Amino acid sequence: MRLAIIGSGPAGYYTAYRIMKKMPGSYIDMYESLPVPYGLVRFGVAPDHPEVKKSSENLDDVAKWPNFNFIGNMPIGDGPGRLPLRTIAEQYDALLFAYGASKDKTLGIPGEDLHGVVSARSFVGWYNGLPEYDDLNPDLQSSDTAVVIGQGNVALDVARTLLAPIKHLQSTDMSEQAIEALSRSRVTNVKVIGRRGPLQAPYTIKELRELMHLPETGFVPPPEGWDELIGVERKKLPRQLKRIAELLEKGSKTPPEQAMKMWQLGFMRSPVEFLSSDGKGLDAIGFERTAYTAEPSSVLEQEDTPTLSGPPAALNALRALGVRSTGEKALVHTSLAFRSVGYKSEPLPGFDELGIPFDQKRGTIPNDKFGRVLRPDRSPEVPLSAAHSPGMYCAGWVKRGPTGVIASTMDDAFASADTVVMDWEGNARFNELGGEGEKGGWDAVKRAVDARGIRSVSWADWEKIDAEERRQGIGKGKVREKMRSITEMLRFLDA
Repeated sequence: MRLAIIGSGPAGYYTAYRIMKKMPGSYIDMYESLPVPYGLVRFGVAPDHPEVKKSSENLDDVAKWPNFNFIGNMPIGDGPGRLPLRTIAEQYDALLFAYGASKDKTLGIPGEDLHGVVSARSFVGWYNGLPEYDDLNPDLQSSDTAVVIGQGNVALDVARTLLAPIKHLQSTDMSEQAIEALSRSRVTNVKVIGRRGPLQAPYTIKELRELMHLPETGFVPPPEGWDELIGVERKKLPRQLKRIAELLEKGSKTPPEQAMKMWQLGFMRSPVEFLSSDGKGLDAIGFERTAYTAEPSSVLEQEDTPTLSGPPAALNALRALGVRSTGEKALVHTSLAFRSVGYKSEPLPGFDELGIPFDQKRGTIPNDKFGRVLRPDRSPEVPLSAAHSPGMYCAGWVKRGPTGVIASTMDDAFASADTVVMDWEGNARFNELGGEGEKGGWDAVKRAVDARGIRSVSWADWEKIDAEERRQGIGKGKVREKMRSITEMLRFLDA
């Protein structure tokens, strides 16, 4: 089998790893739009979480297999310097899309394009050296207060980065320009605001604990008080939510009177408008208060039995508790806000030509939950088992939506990989584009790449970049100093 994987992040390399283990005679070529691999692990994981980056070692193992190729600097498309998706598809028995979420969700409220309103995804990409955001230049000196809208792990990463002592960041792989900008930042107060309550917010206890333990940083409890916001006796809470409640009520290790910086969680507030006095720069954010659609304690009483598999129903019910608008307005003054309400995937150029559907609302490729891409012309009467697009698969966020951590992406990728193996060994129909017979794989695609004048990047090329980044990092007392632009990377390789 010849398989092309589109994307070199966790979903891509876990899929490759699994298939290589189960079918070592397979040929796997991994296409990546950037010259460097690892996707979210390189450009999305917080620099002060080096342990999470260790998952990339799976791709290092895969790269040692003789039947594997990494093909970097290969953006998909029809324009100059891009490779049409059909050119790839015609040369493989199967394609697996694992390119993740390349954009972030917007709030869709007035003033979202004002100067001072920053996408959390772009901010994270900027301090992680993602070429796309090299020139972001966020204004960290305009205000001592920053507001983060959203309460997921990315929102807490942003808050922690803004508040962390600079010495804690200097030894990480954070870009030097970001360290320099953060060292001059005026931000000493961060408000992390969400539309639901403390038990419904999507942060993890690990991320909360890190902020609570941040040196020289104090935590300000919300004005409503925990009893009102939680709404349930602590001893009645499921264990996971009880731990979160206890951590929130305990607060920061640093007493407020000893803190150099402060942070606060604001709950039950939905943003409705970014306000400006001159129509250019942000001055304030308008919020609307929300209220629970049902009393948390009443939800708990109805759902107190454990399920046969997974968490108790009470945990799911409390997590899913909705909110409604109250009409009550509130205002927070700041000139710096970060929008952190989720990522989303987009369709690749060429999907329509190949008959690959895309759900714009969910930001996913429609699939049967096992990773098989569904045909766009499928009829509701046709069972899913007969509605697959032959040889087309997906994994990761573009398969299930941008949720979960790297461990859940691994499980998802393994499931997709197992599906590919099962289909191949079960003689299912595979990709018939380009006619019957043996597919040419990368050797055939490379001829088209050369004809288009695209400078592909091999795994050996990446190892040169990796060694140089580490060499530069040693001189600065850090893990590595990333090359921040594609031009810089290619110029180094071709010097």
